[in-house]
Amino acid sequence: MVDVDSLPAPDPGPRSERMLAVALRLLLVFGLLYAFLVAIGLMGDSIKAMGKGAAGGMFDGVSNPFAGLAVGVLATVLVQSSSTTTATIVALVGQAGPTALPLSSAVPMVMGANIGTTITNTIVSIGHVRQGAEFRRAFAAATVHDFFNLLCVLVILPLEIAFGLLQHVAEAATELLASGGAGGVQYKSPVKAAVDWAGDGIVDGVAALGLDGRALAITTLVLGIALTFVCLVYITKNMKVLISGAVEKALNQVLGRSGLLGIGVGALITVAVQSSSITTSLLVPMCAAGVLSLRNAFPIMLGANIGTTVTGLLASMATETSAGLTIALVHLLFNLLGTLLFFPIPALRGVPIACAEWLAAKAQQSKLWVVAYVLGVFVVVPAAGYFLFQ
Repeated sequence: MVDVDSLPAPDPGPRSERMLAVALRLLLVFGLLYAFLVAIGLMGDSIKAMGKGAAGGMFDGVSNPFAGLAVGVLATVLVQSSSTTTATIVALVGQAGPTALPLSSAVPMVMGANIGTTITNTIVSIGHVRQGAEFRRAFAAATVHDFFNLLCVLVILPLEIAFGLLQHVAEAATELLASGGAGGVQYKSPVKAAVDWAGDGIVDGVAALGLDGRALAITTLVLGIALTFVCLVYITKNMKVLISGAVEKALNQVLGRSGLLGIGVGALITVAVQSSSITTSLLVPMCAAGVLSLRNAFPIMLGANIGTTVTGLLASMATETSAGLTIALVHLLFNLLGTLLFFPIPALRGVPIACAEWLAAKAQQSKLWVVAYVLGVFVVVPAAGYFLFQ
């Protein structure tokens, strides 16, 4: 893997040097995106090769929507990346044949991933724990994202269980996108062909070591998961260097302007860095310092929620069936619907903000609130939910 830190940063200097630095880092991003798609294909192929019995054993405990929600939270907390979790879910759903993860089981997992990813903000805010009022502002900025995602799940998950709202809309959108008005003409994706070529080469290389059957499938699955995580880490690290200065400038420019602009900035930054955690974590110290108010930071966090869905959409390009695109669209629709529910009406917009401010005040009084909150929301409750409902 290329050492990202060894590449020149696009710092002020001669124009030719800045252009070269940007070009090198952009080339690295494209290479990492290709490797990311190869990793998704590897995961999907390995799950399929493991057979119906093995896949059934892996997912027997997550057929219940509440268990699926819990799995999404726990998986994301463990890998510290909702992008990795959703990409894995997309790969599993996008399989052809009986080994595929059912859409109805995957939808709550995606919602859980949205909750699990917010633990990163909370960890960042704890760095201000000795600063009194500064910690209160930081903790409020971190947990407002948590409360928004929790409230979205509280409202949308029952609708999904009762009516399959997101799944049906996503399936209709997938059918529309797949048809493309081309009269039934099938499109052979060159991206998929390039991904398959590299994936087949990796599988052949592993098989050359004398592995076959389930051992080969498990090995390629582990390689796929590891490569997905590494690619996301390096994409994030690389893009953070590219746009770190622009991020702070954009966030300051959005102060006092419309909430829609904040949503747009949050989405664009997150698409660029491939991580909502980076976007939202950058807001925490700004809010802690009093540079950015919680109400001005909130729309940017909503935009980050929307922008992070691009990872799943990218992953769907490497899946075998249209179901991979469907679950990626479910993730996008969930975050769009949540934003439409809570952002336009000021009274509803204030609910997650008020919850975060209340918890932050309690946490400033006693740090036991921080411990109870983190363990309860991200570990104890989801773990109990998994074991109770599996």
